Order: sequence, then structure tokens, then C-alpha cells
Amino acid sequence: MRNYRLIDHFKFIIPSLIGVFIFIIPIKTADGVTIPIAILANWVQTLLENQLSAIMMVIIVITAVMTLIAKIAGKEAFGKTPFFQQLFYTSIFWTITRVLAAVFAIMVFFQLGPEAIHGETTGQTLLGSLLHVLFAVFLFAGLFLPLLTNFGLLELFGTLMTKIMRPLFKLPGRSSVDALASWVGDGTIGVLLTSKQYEAGLYTKREAAVVGTTFSIVSITFSLVVLTEVNLEHMFIPFYITIVIAGGVAALIMPRIPPLSRKPDTYMNESAEPIEEAIPAGESILTYSYKNALNRAKKETSFTNFIKEGVQNIFDMWMGVAPVVMAFGLVALIIAEYTPFFQWIGAPFIPLLELMQIPHAQEASQTILIGFADMFLPAIIGSSIEAEITRFIIAALSVTQLIYMSEVGGLILGTKIPVTFIDLIIIFLLRTIITLPVITLIAHFIF
Repeated sequence: MRNYRLIDHFKFIIPSLIGVFIFIIPIKTADGVTIPIAILANWVQTLLENQLSAIMMVIIVITAVMTLIAKIAGKEAFGKTPFFQQLFYTSIFWTITRVLAAVFAIMVFFQLGPEAIHGETTGQTLLGSLLHVLFAVFLFAGLFLPLLTNFGLLELFGTLMTKIMRPLFKLPGRSSVDALASWVGDGTIGVLLTSKQYEAGLYTKREAAVVGTTFSIVSITFSLVVLTEVNLEHMFIPFYITIVIAGGVAALIMPRIPPLSRKPDTYMNESAEPIEEAIPAGESILTYSYKNALNRAKKETSFTNFIKEGVQNIFDMWMGVAPVVMAFGLVALIIAEYTPFFQWIGAPFIPLLELMQIPHAQEASQTILIGFADMFLPAIIGSSIEAEITRFIIAALSVTQLIYMSEVGGLILGTKIPVTFIDLIIIFLLRTIITLPVITLIAHFIF
């Protein structure tokens, strides 16, 4: 430790503690338990409540226009600014997605065209509610994300947690920071943290896919919102314990089966070398992990670069992710609201639910797969079911299914995480099959 100055220790400890406080430490407020970044996000949402729909529409439209310019003019249109080149020069599929999102955003904001597009339960849910949340969360998550990633915290946990994360989840130790930020904080933050680490060459394609689709659980706060919708808020502790157990079982199984197990263990940069987390002979795990953290913190020498990276993160999230959520989320919500599609595909679950002795199996079956469109829909549909045990199972399942297109699913598709739309469908179905029996078993013990 003699090679390190006092300033090196401070450069690791102070930013990392601030990052942990902002993203991970739960705080009790008048509205319940939440994390500081969520408090900041709520403050911005309240402050800009009447402007946020217009702001998000403008962001989505600008993104579509710039993407079209880049596509028509060629890759060199933004050659002088590599960040904008990477952000706006994209494939035909994503160009069409962004243009479609811009058309949807304009129709919803000005209430043009059929109500199916701009109605309260479809377009307004996205542009008037969810995208408000994403704007505010991305603003602060993007700005402060470097506190978690650039000052040694990942290196510290990468070494300390390897012996737990590798055998259990087939993941590097540094993924424990993502997992914690997701479980205690918010799933969107976990996805963004995972994407940034993957782009930085800290995760292989398989590791990024596993972390992004396995640990980005909805926040404690939103779990309480779901539970309140089904009138079971008095059961929060057994409910959250159920989610943790079912989510843990899924996290053990999912990395070991396709499609996640078949993702290549190569980096975004194919020529990148694997990151070594083994401890050299003669070093203690604590000393070695702390040295790794100090070495990483020493590399951060400019406050300007910290701000620049934070601002780039914000634009990357706003412009890369919001159009995908708008396009995919709206299509999914329209299908859920205006067609019996999810009722049809839920019908095969009726015999299984009856076998598990779940009351009102037919009504419950309609909620099983509709969560793929939006995580809140099962709770809304299931809230009218009389049996408390059935409402409990529906609420817990909707949270542990994890992949829903109006947020996390759309978010993952909007990032560089190597997961396709078909992968998301399969992962959603597998998580449903794995967690439903676990939740039902626990529910029969509770009720």
C-alpha cells in the first residue's frame, strides 16, 4: 500500500460512497422506502409535470430526424463527433423503429388518429406517464453512473464476489453491483449499468445478456405499487420475500439453459482479452481487491471528462432507448387492450392453474402472459378477482417475469446488450414456467 498516496484512497472512497448512496441505499420517506436517485427523479417529474410529454415527444422526433439524416447522408455525416455517429448511424430496422416512434409520439401528443394509439390505456400511459419516469431517471442515472463504474467500486466487488457469483450464476464478481442496484434501486438502472459495462468491454456477450435479463428486477417501490393495486399492501414483507426466492431460483436456472447459455463468451470488441479476477499467490482477497480499486480510481484525473461522460450517458439513454420503448411498448399495449390475443395464449395455462389448486383459474389465466406487454397489466386485470391467494400469485408472478415491453424489454432492445426480440419472448416464457410453481407453493404456505 506504500505505492499509493492519501489522495488515491480518497479518489476511490469518496466517489464510490456517493455512488452507493445515490443508487443503492434505501431511504424512508413519506411515500415509503426508496433510493436517493428516485427522490431526485420524482422531484424533476413534479417540477416539469406539464412539460415532460412535450419534451419527450421532441426528443423522439429529433432522434428520428437525425437518424434519417445519418442514414441518407452516410456514416461520415457525423464523422467529426464519434459519439453522435454511433448514436444516430444505425441499421434499417432501428431507423424504421425510430421513425415509427416519432409518428406515434406526435399522434399521441396531439391526439391524432384512432384512440387505440392515443388513448388513456395505450399512448397516454407511455408518453404521459412511463416516459416521464424514464426522462427523470435517465437524467440522474446517466449523470451519476460514472460514480459506480469509474472509481474502483466494480474492481473491489469484482474480486470480492467472484467466488459467489461465478459458481452460483456463472457471472463475474463485478456483476454483483448491477444486481444490487437493480434489486434495491430500479431495473432500468441495472439495464443501463449492464449496457455501459458491456460497451466498455467488462462483460462478455453471455454475461451482459444474463445480467440484463436476470437481475433487472423492478424496484421495491414499484413492487409496493403493484401490491397496492391488488389490495394486498399489508402483505408486503411476505410478498417481497416470495419475489426474492422465486427470482433467486430463476437466476440459478436461466444462465444454465438456452437461449442465455448459448450466447458466446466473447466481448463486444472480439479481440479483447478476458478480465482476470483470480487472486495472485501471497495476496489476501481484501488487500488485492482494494489495490484493484485504487488502481482504477487513479486513472480518473479530469472532472471535465466525468461531466462529459455523464452528459453523453444521458443523451445515449434518452435518444437510444425512449424511441424503442415508445414503438414496441405502444404496439404491445394496443394488442393487450384491443385484442383477445393474451386471453387466447393464456388459455393453455388453465389446466396447470387448476392442478396447482389456484382459485379462479380461468380469470387468472388471462393475466399469465399479458405481463409481456406491461408489468402493471396483470395487477390491473387481476385486482377484481375475489381470492386473495390468486391476487397474490398474479402480483408476484408479474414482478418475477421481469421482461415487459413497455419498459425493461424495450429498454434492453434499445441498448447494445446482445438480446433479440425472440430471445426476450423465450426468456419471458421460461421465467413464467420457473417462477409460477415456486410462487404458488409459497402462497399455499402463507394463505
